Amino acid sequence: MMRSSNILWALSRSGLTKEIAPAAYRLQSTAAQPAASEKVAQKEQKLPKQAKANKSFVMNIFRGAAVTDQAIPYPYVLTEEQKETLEMLVDPTEKFFEECNDAAKNDAIERVDEQTLEGLKELGAFGLQVPAELGGVGLNNTQYARLVEIVGSHDLGVGITLGAHQSIGFKGILIAGNPEQKAQYLPKVASGEQIAAFALTEPSSGSDAGSIRSRAVPSEDGSHYILNGSKIWISNGGLADVFTVFAQTPVTDPKTGQTRDKVTAFIVERAFGGVSHGAPEKKMGIKASNTAEVYFEDTKIPAENVLGGVGNGFKVAMEILNNGRFGMAAALSGTMRYSIKKAVDFATARMQFGRRIDSFGTIQEKLARMAMLHYVTESMAYMISSNMDSGSKDYHLEAAVSKCFASEAAWAVTDEAIQVMGGMGFMKESGLERVMRDLRIFRIFEGTNDILRLFVALTGLQYAGGHLRELQQALKNPAANMGLILGEGTKRAKRVIGFTDGGNIEGIHSNLSDSALLLGRAVQAFGNCAEGLLMKHGKGIIDQQFFLNRLANASMDLYASLVVLSRASRSLNLNLPSASHEEKIARVWVNEASDRVQLNLTAVKSSVSHKNFSDLEAIAKELCAVGNIVAERPLGI
Repeated sequence: MMRSSNILWALSRSGLTKEIAPAAYRLQSTAAQPAASEKVAQKEQKLPKQAKANKSFVMNIFRGAAVTDQAIPYPYVLTEEQKETLEMLVDPTEKFFEECNDAAKNDAIERVDEQTLEGLKELGAFGLQVPAELGGVGLNNTQYARLVEIVGSHDLGVGITLGAHQSIGFKGILIAGNPEQKAQYLPKVASGEQIAAFALTEPSSGSDAGSIRSRAVPSEDGSHYILNGSKIWISNGGLADVFTVFAQTPVTDPKTGQTRDKVTAFIVERAFGGVSHGAPEKKMGIKASNTAEVYFEDTKIPAENVLGGVGNGFKVAMEILNNGRFGMAAALSGTMRYSIKKAVDFATARMQFGRRIDSFGTIQEKLARMAMLHYVTESMAYMISSNMDSGSKDYHLEAAVSKCFASEAAWAVTDEAIQVMGGMGFMKESGLERVMRDLRIFRIFEGTNDILRLFVALTGLQYAGGHLRELQQALKNPAANMGLILGEGTKRAKRVIGFTDGGNIEGIHSNLSDSALLLGRAVQAFGNCAEGLLMKHGKGIIDQQFFLNRLANASMDLYASLVVLSRASRSLNLNLPSASHEEKIARVWVNEASDRVQLNLTAVKSSVSHKNFSDLEAIAKELCAVGNIVAERPLGI
């Protein structure tokens, strides 16, 4: 298990505070200041004339644009051959987990049963995405997602063991390794002969990976590095033979000659020596997954085991985490299927007051909302995996949204499943008690949901800032940029006086046209709000976390609305048996999501909300200053 990655640190290192400097958004003042000299004009010519294009829907809503290229129509990327391969794998995987894996036993003994591990190796489950020529199954992301869903529906402890191994453990070798590194390590990790782990988190560095203290110093002859340090809460830490380890290394700038520490990624084998681990951690959930502290003492790492280049460790870590997040939504959609099936089976069998309880409105609402949360999560997982398989590089914000949404939705669904089942749901034998414990970690690891919300909001605002800066530069030379100025000016003028282009989202089925209109208008309102925050706070927006969280929540609802409209439209167009059911889910979801978006955007602009935020800040400070509850006891004793 790993704590959240250092997203805020990455943003600051990438120049976010400069990207959103206040001067860049004071358009009225810059419009009246054309270049005063040829020297200024030459300097302006060096500035980028165009903001970098991006196909991410979430990224673009921060500038009020609904870019749906990657979402509509709902993507389907499997070839006939890939579909046949997947069909051949689904049944034996389902059968294995139903007949050979005992989730309750794994939980009780706090490890994955050896027989189960061997069976998983025989299935090829340890190398699902490793190319076939290197001993793996060679699945793409969409095929992988479908099998991960099966694991998530049966045993999240096993899921973490497999995920820590391949989703992050050796993923760095798969996506950033050179041909020699791949040839050396991938065949053994794919077969399960060697188990892999991802070692980033330290006692002093969770979300703040910049504070890593583990250090790797090059030998005098440059043939190897000597690593010292420790890592905590490492999934597979007590089992792994191969680690992706992140450590500070001295890096000299060839231009300035200055040397400073930068994070570097290494492939470290336990066989190198000096690698040990602590006892397995005692945890609330995912008990079957081995979690341990790992120690490195004068561990000699060959120089050729640097992964992704010296000083590029943080980039490697982000690529690994961004690449693997979609899998969490897939796994948890499987978990939700399990919980919903339990609740439905109970509700349709349980009699109270002479009626089955599924006939009562309260139970019906619970079941329907559980189904909606599952539908959104599943739709996100396969949309993102399809985008990745299509070669997209613009999916990182969507993957972050899917991780946050899935982990919170799965918790809500399982909690309600227990509620539907009443006392029976609370009993260990129902299986939901274990699932509930297992689920709690998903809102914490691989980027806490809190950090990921800030990542989404700040990255989106940074992108919107680039477009505003582009307009700023255009205004300095209006004659040469009239098209851009008129286009942007018209959009802003329409927003100010209350007119829009109708907010139409193209490609949505006519049955859902009203819902598409709601989404389009919400996107425009969102962009207006984001721009207003940038112009008001400038670079200070990075400290306005009350506002950033509400922007992030609204962006999650907007993306969720898009994916359900797209998927339901596909089902309606294909006249699938479940099309009418999916249409109802999409309609209810978008109606309610639009209301939530409006509430969040109102909170950003409302003076009452601002006062509430100020009071909440003061309450927290008073609580921490006292170190306990501040309010006096009601009885005074």
